[in-house]
Amino acid sequence: MRKSIDEQELTRRGLLGAGLAAAGALALGRDALGGPEAATAVPDSGDYGPFKMGLQSYSLRGLTRDGKADVAKALKATRDLGLNYWESYVAHVPMIAEKAQAAEWKSRLSDAGVSVIGYGVIRLGKDAAANRKAFEFARLMDIPYLSADPDPDAFDLLDKQVEEFGVNVGIHNHGPGHRYDTVDKIAAAIKDHSPRIGCCVDTGHFLRSREDPVRAVEVFGPRTYGVHLKDVKDAKTFTVLGQGDLRTADLLKALAKLKYSYCLALEYEEHPQDPIDEIRACLDAVRATVKSLKI
Repeated sequence: MRKSIDEQELTRRGLLGAGLAAAGALALGRDALGGPEAATAVPDSGDYGPFKMGLQSYSLRGLTRDGKADVAKALKATRDLGLNYWESYVAHVPMIAEKAQAAEWKSRLSDAGVSVIGYGVIRLGKDAAANRKAFEFARLMDIPYLSADPDPDAFDLLDKQVEEFGVNVGIHNHGPGHRYDTVDKIAAAIKDHSPRIGCCVDTGHFLRSREDPVRAVEVFGPRTYGVHLKDVKDAKTFTVLGQGDLRTADLLKALAKLKYSYCLALEYEEHPQDPIDEIRACLDAVRATVKSLKI
């Protein structure tokens, strides 16, 4: 999700050693993890190849009723776009705590033809009880990963909680000046921590930080928990996919090589009150790229 492009740049940490940045330093076979990701098997190829193409439902935040995000409108728009998957924005699906509520929401989502297979972006910190609410919610809803902005001093606690609940955490990179704005900062944060803690690769914000999203996928490997697919031109302007600097074909090739099985979540941030035509154009670009790659 979006931070102001005019955010003040924070002092960058020193560069990491080459070994840390290498993809091998972070790689771990997904089969070793188990848990809810068993539900994320790669689907049969179609218009989007091997990917579970969906939306970060934040893209539909401008579809409102009485000034609030309207989940019914957002679900209908998603199906009209021919999509079946969400990484859900927190204003669309509440962080429920009861099995009965979870069953009701699962039924509602199923009736709309949409599966929530990711959730966020949320904050995680050193408050174990507060974190548990998020992890318990994910387990109730069979959501395999949370995209998150964890406090730097929370990782020892998160090591225990991701293992306890079998739910992965992808650190979401925001734009320039954010504490997790570069590949190397995130790599440093997760080094020596649970392989269930990785990166939710926001391609647009990496481009804003003049980072290569393809390198991010290569570095984090199977610790890529979530992808927010968006494009940016000249590190400044959000654009329709294919009109900016994202190397979309190389990104999809890297994800296919990884056998990435989580949500490939298009996130379109512009014109929130009327984003549908531009979202369609972005999806057209994905389909064309997949077809050209024959993946």
